[in-house]
Amino acid sequence: MANLKEVRIRISSVQSTQQITKAMKMVSAAKLKRATNAIVQLRPYATKLKEILGNLSASLEGSSSPYIQEREPNKVLVVVVSSNRGLAGAFNMNVIKATNNLIAEKYSEQLKNGNVSIVAIGKKAQDFYEKRNYTVIGNNTEVYSALNFDNVSKITDAIMAGFAKGDFDKVELVYNRFKNAAVQILTSEQLLPLPKAEPVADAKTTNVDYILEPNQEEIVTQLIPKSIKIQLYKAVLDSHASEHGARMTSMDKATENAGDLIKALKLAYNQARQAAITTELTEIVSGAAALNG
Repeated sequence: MANLKEVRIRISSVQSTQQITKAMKMVSAAKLKRATNAIVQLRPYATKLKEILGNLSASLEGSSSPYIQEREPNKVLVVVVSSNRGLAGAFNMNVIKATNNLIAEKYSEQLKNGNVSIVAIGKKAQDFYEKRNYTVIGNNTEVYSALNFDNVSKITDAIMAGFAKGDFDKVELVYNRFKNAAVQILTSEQLLPLPKAEPVADAKTTNVDYILEPNQEEIVTQLIPKSIKIQLYKAVLDSHASEHGARMTSMDKATENAGDLIKALKLAYNQARQAAITTELTEIVSGAAALNG
C-alpha cells in the first residue's frame, strides 16, 4: 500500500486532469454546434446539385469535360481527411486505417510500383504518411485555421488540374461522415473521374423538365467542377464536425474515468489512513502495557 502522501499527490493529479478534460469537453461541445450548423446548411445544396446532375446524366456521355473521362487506374491519388489535433479517441487512426485498407485492397499493385500518392488534409494524416515515406503532395494543415469554401477549393483545383494533365488516373476520398456526436461513419468515395450520376428515385423530381440557358453542354461543363468542389468541401465539413463530436465524447469518457479513479484513490487513502491509525494505537497500547508490566 502506498503511503498517504503519495496517494494524496495522486488524487490531486487526477483531479487536475479531470478539470482539464471537463473543460475540453465543453469547448468541443461549443465548436461542435458551429461545425454541425455548417454541414447541415451545406447538405441540401449538395443534394440538390447531385439531383440536377442526375436529371442531366444523359448529357454527360457526350460531354467534353476532362473530369468524367474513365482511364485505367495506373496512377492513383488518395485524399485523406483527418484533424490537426489528437485527444479525439480513435478518430484519426480510424480514417488512416480505412485509407490503408483501401490501398491494400484496390491499389496494391500501384503501391508496389510507387504510383499511389496522398493528399492529406489535416496534420495527423500528413505526419503519418510522411513518416512512412509515401508520396505526399503539398501541405494542407492550415486549412482548418480558416475553413471556408475558397480555401478548400484551392486544394480541389490542384487535384482537378493534376487529373486533367494525367498525373492521376483516379482520385479516391476517405473521411469521417458526421451522423451525430457519438457516431462517425467512415466513408470512401470516388472523387475523380466523376461517378456517373443516377436520377433520384422520386416521382416529383425524376421527370423535371429544365429550361437550359444558354445550352445544356455549357451548363453541365460548369456544374461538374462545381460538384467536385462541393463534394470535397462537404467531406471536410463532415470530418470537422465528426472531429469535435469524437473529442467531446472522448473527453466525456475521460472525465467519467477520472471520477472513478478518484473514488478508488480516496478509498485507498482512507484504508491506508485507517491502517496507520490502527498501527499507532496498537503501538501505544503495547507501550503502555509494557510500562505497566
